[in-house]
Parts: sequence; structure tokens; C-alpha cells
Amino acid sequence: MIGPAEILRARILLVDDNEDNVRLLQQLLQHAGYTHVYATTDPHQVFPLHSQDRFDLIVLDLLMPGMDGFEVMEALKTIEKEYLPVLAVTGESDHKLRALQAGAKDFVSKPFDWDEVLMRVHNMLEVRLLHDEAREHARLLESLALQDPLTGLANRRLLPERVWMAIAHARRNRSAMAVVYLDLDGFKDVNDTLGHAAGDLLLKTVAARLLGAVREEDTVARVGGDEFMIALWHVIGVDDTAMVAEKLVNAIAQPYEIEGRTVTVTISAGASIYPVHGEDADALMKTADLALYKAKHAGKNTFRLADDLS
Repeated sequence: MIGPAEILRARILLVDDNEDNVRLLQQLLQHAGYTHVYATTDPHQVFPLHSQDRFDLIVLDLLMPGMDGFEVMEALKTIEKEYLPVLAVTGESDHKLRALQAGAKDFVSKPFDWDEVLMRVHNMLEVRLLHDEAREHARLLESLALQDPLTGLANRRLLPERVWMAIAHARRNRSAMAVVYLDLDGFKDVNDTLGHAAGDLLLKTVAARLLGAVREEDTVARVGGDEFMIALWHVIGVDDTAMVAEKLVNAIAQPYEIEGRTVTVTISAGASIYPVHGEDADALMKTADLALYKAKHAGKNTFRLADDLS
């Protein structure tokens, strides 16, 4: 919820070609407790200033020489797609409706009623900040829906999309990509011995090591409790894929310091390559899963390529 202190810290831009009006408004708002009040008498400066500072409210005079307030609002719409934070100022009654139609969220009339000005500024800022808060919350929910909450990696919902993107990239460039499916060996023993908090810390450390072992464009996802899958955007055939898989196995096998104790876990990995082992995400992930099964039955702490399934 937006509180009074947040409203008073909001960034406000005053725009009027009349310096006296600007000075009076600025003094009024500062006296009321607003701490970030800026001003310009040049309407041509509004767009670059807002592009740089993204004001929470622009108090905009409509009648100015050279560039009026309606033209300023049209320019601002190119960067404010959802909510135009403009409080229009006018002494012309027929401009009020036109200002609202042009995108202003409210208006205040000249000559000023100072109590009215303060109330409209407060109300507009509250709405603007609530709008920003709701938008940020929506972005957070979207992020949580596509990310594993423990490790921050992509989750099983996002992974197929990333695999498809890697396939499309490989198809367009007539190259290859690979999917590597990994499963921790002995993770249950860590959970049972040290507890779930230690297990969670281990999983986060494993996630960090996996990220460090691949390239930035590759996608590392957590798809189950102790299961991970990686989409490698570009590989040069079987040998390259085997080299990456071996690097992953070796990285995870290094000892961990968990709550003052040295812990060792390993991984089993299975890999499949586009287009040799499948031409869509589902086929590649299933083939990698079969290769993982073979790796586990080969003694763990190892990997198998789909070519090794015989």
C-alpha cells in the first residue's frame, strides 16, 4: 500500500512558460512536504527530461508558445504506453475535455485554488504510484511463474520454450544444439542427514556451478526436486556435447561446504543433440531422459549420449 511518505518523495515536474507560476507552484509543493519538485519553462525539454528521470507527475500548462501542452502530451505517449502522468493546467474551460481526451489524467483550473491544487496533486500521485506498484507486482508474478523460486533458474514451464528457441536458432544457422538432463546422485542422503535447509543450500550451490559451467546464452533449468536440464544453444556435434557434459559432471563432483560440514554429491547426465536425436523439444527432452537412465545404471557420476543407448 502506498503511504504518505512515498507520495511526498515522488518526482514532480512543473511545466509552464510563466516563471512566476512555476515559482509559486514549486514553493507551494515544497511547503507541503514534497521533496523532489523540478521545473522548466521550456516545453521542448519535457520529453528529454522525462525520458531520463521518469517523473511520477507532470503538471503541464496547456497554453505555451512554440509547443503547447497538447503537443507535449503527444510526444510523451511514445514513451508512456500505459499511463500518462499529466495533470493539465488551463484557464480555458473548453480545453478541459480536450485535455482529458488527449491523455491527461486530471486538470486544474486557473486562477489556482491552492487547496484544490494540493488535493489533485496528491490524488494523482497516489494513483500513479499504485499503478506502478501493481505493474511491478504483475511482473513479479510473471517472473515467479517462469522461475524456480529456490534457485532462480528457469523452471519446467519456461524450459520447453527455451529449447524451442535454441532449436530455431540451430535450424536457422544450420548448426546443432543439445539438451542435457542431469540428476543428483545421493541428494536424499544429504536431506536425511543434514535436513532440508542444508539440502536447499546444496541445490542453490549446484545451480550456481551449473550456470558457471555453461555459456551465458545457454539455459539452465530446475525441472524437479534434484533434477536439472540444460539447453545448449550451440554445439559442434557429439564430441563437443560430450566435453560439456563431462565438464558439468566434474564441476558438481567437487566437495561442498554445507553448514560447517564437507558434503560430496555427484550427478548422472544424459544428452541428446538436434537434429540427430530429435527435431522438436519434446523428442530431445525424452531422448535425453533415456540417456540419463543409462548413465545412472552405468554407475552414476557419469554421462551418456543418446548415441550410447544401444
